[in-house]
Amino acid sequence: MNVPPARSPVRSIATTLAVALTLTLAAAAGCDSRQEPELPSVQEKLRESHIYGQSKLRIGVATNEPLMGELRDGEHVGFDVEIGRYIAASLGYEGDQRLEFVPVSTEDRIPALQGGTVDLVVSSFSMTEERKKLVSFAGPYFVTTQEVMVPVRLAGRIRTIEDLRDPKYKVCTSGGSTTEAELEKHQIRTFVVKDVGDCVAGIRAGRYDAVSSDETMLAGFRSRHPTEFEIVDMPFGTSELIGVGVPIGDPALRDLVAFFLDKSYRMEREGLTSPWQTAYNKTLGPWLRAEKQQPQPLDVPKLVDFDDRAPR
Repeated sequence: MNVPPARSPVRSIATTLAVALTLTLAAAAGCDSRQEPELPSVQEKLRESHIYGQSKLRIGVATNEPLMGELRDGEHVGFDVEIGRYIAASLGYEGDQRLEFVPVSTEDRIPALQGGTVDLVVSSFSMTEERKKLVSFAGPYFVTTQEVMVPVRLAGRIRTIEDLRDPKYKVCTSGGSTTEAELEKHQIRTFVVKDVGDCVAGIRAGRYDAVSSDETMLAGFRSRHPTEFEIVDMPFGTSELIGVGVPIGDPALRDLVAFFLDKSYRMEREGLTSPWQTAYNKTLGPWLRAEKQQPQPLDVPKLVDFDDRAPR
């Protein structure tokens, strides 16, 4: 009878080690396949956006909204303008030579984004479901409420929504605004003009009796005429989420703006001086009745932030 040769102890140990190594590598490969994919970088997102390679970033802003967006002595100033400057610098467009502010009215904001006249809009732009069908939003970067401003001579007479329904009072607002829709919902007859500034000028000229808009815009005009107007707190019941408008076909740019707004938000939560807080203290802060903090932006992507962010 043939007896099989005895297996070498060395060969058995080597075989066992080889099998163990194979299983370990297979397990490691399985773990790697389950790892989360590498996060995209800011630079990669820039390459995907329509602004990549542009020499200038074009931001739509208001020019007749004191404290928010105003053209004063040839220079754009205001809270929205400062937020725009921060976003532009974060995207690599730092300095006036790489940034162009484009004047837009309330009614022109959506057409300007859709027509490619601007790359972004930072102009008291309320984030609504209807508008999200037409443009994208990053933010919010501010939360405000709808209020009413009246001349001091009527401050004791116009105090409630019911007062605004009185046909003897002419209530003014800007066309294409969320305020216009809210006033209509409350069955308040309104006179619609292009900008809130037109309403204020009309009140001073005796054509209107009240103007309704976001508290931020009303505070701006009150800062310009502090002895002439009073802001009346009315329970319209809605908060306005103010965001940055982005073309609906550029999700990469929307993600980038959201990422940098969130970066400012996190700086403030970590006890650092944030770009948002600096802009607020410089513009709106002294004129609002309650102290504000930057709200947390929504739908913020996870990105790797590089020091070299400027598009080549």
